[in-house]
Amino acid sequence: MATTAPVHPVDEVPPVRRLAAFGLQHVLAMYAGAVAVPLIVGSAMKLSAADLAYLITADLLVCGIATLVQCVGFWRFGVRLPIMQGCTFAAVSPMVLIGTTGGGLPAIYGSVIVAGLAIALLAPVFGKPLRFFPPLVTGTVILIIGVSLLPVAGNWAAGGQGAKGFGEPKNLALAGFVLLVVLGVQRFAPAFLSRIAVLIGIVVGLAVAVPFGFTDFGGVGDADWLGISTPFHFGTPTFHASAIASMLVVALVTMTETTGDLIAVGEMTDRRVEPRTLADGLRADGLSTVLGGVFNTFPYTAYAQNVGLVGMTRVRSRWVVAAAGGILVLLGLLPKLGAVVAAIPAPVLGGAGLVMFGTVAASGLKTLAQVDFKDNDNLTVVAVSVAVGMLPVGVPTVYAQFPDWFQTVMNSGISAGCLTAIVLNLLFNHLPGKAGSPTKGAEPGEASATA
Repeated sequence: MATTAPVHPVDEVPPVRRLAAFGLQHVLAMYAGAVAVPLIVGSAMKLSAADLAYLITADLLVCGIATLVQCVGFWRFGVRLPIMQGCTFAAVSPMVLIGTTGGGLPAIYGSVIVAGLAIALLAPVFGKPLRFFPPLVTGTVILIIGVSLLPVAGNWAAGGQGAKGFGEPKNLALAGFVLLVVLGVQRFAPAFLSRIAVLIGIVVGLAVAVPFGFTDFGGVGDADWLGISTPFHFGTPTFHASAIASMLVVALVTMTETTGDLIAVGEMTDRRVEPRTLADGLRADGLSTVLGGVFNTFPYTAYAQNVGLVGMTRVRSRWVVAAAGGILVLLGLLPKLGAVVAAIPAPVLGGAGLVMFGTVAASGLKTLAQVDFKDNDNLTVVAVSVAVGMLPVGVPTVYAQFPDWFQTVMNSGISAGCLTAIVLNLLFNHLPGKAGSPTKGAEPGEASATA
């Protein structure tokens, strides 16, 4: 009797009810970050409320399409792992500069399209050095991703950056309540409910927030029922050399960040990312970024926020995240639904974020547990990489006096820490004359140099 090969957890398709619940949980985890980029850029350019709303719905639509491309994949596009896509924060400062002094939104979109094409073309080259990402480097990068996201959760818990009552005890109390609900559900609820602990925490937190005046649903009534983003809504893209140059630097940063995120999810799902699959994932980033330039939004990258959710819930199916992509497409086409989600108070998201982002950092430590730290310099590699990665997180203005291109690279703690880990691993473990110690869990045939 013929037996069918077991399906890898990444390829499993949960029942529709669970698919929808798990997918919604991913959307809620990344929504605040997803809409932040168009809000920041649009506000800096002093766009009207209608144009800001248009930017947000366009962003949600392309977020959904980009996520579907990354998770489901076609031909050589998409890593086919549970990866959410969203606008990268690395592009915010360059885009604000381009938009306010260098040609407005058409100049931004021209540079974004060129950057997307560059990412797609460079993807195969970027995928080849994957052997320089052993557990020492990947564990360090995953740890940096998690720790660098914790201030985001802290800002949400305090009420949201720039909020009128930022840091008020009631905000932190609501965030703490949501955190306790998430932990309680994860510890005591049945298996299915424990896997949607974040969703339950957000729903319960929202229910508590309404009578205490945390929420404002005024934007729901003002939002349109239907909104369709048309290509080049703000005019035909223009191509300026200076704008393109700065966006190409952003492209290198986002490729570095995406590489770290894809490797992290590969570790969590037990489907190791290979050079070819990494190139496919980066190529999907490039395509999504080109679509962003065409459909009035911005560069796209893998969202680290959702990496923590995969690790915390242990739901590894890429179809769950594909369902989240479908929900984002709906939110982009139905602005009124998007306005409802936008009304969730920041402290509610903060309480959930503390668990998710902490889980990412803990996953990095789990990967580092495979590394041998005896009689070698591996501890130095981790120490210096984490220190460099945390510098811009702890002191955001530390590189304010440096050139713009340098700030674009180093102001991202993830890219700064990742680059440092790669360089130090090469310095201590790959250069001739430096004897290293074998790493537990290294690939067969690899010398100690790949520790």
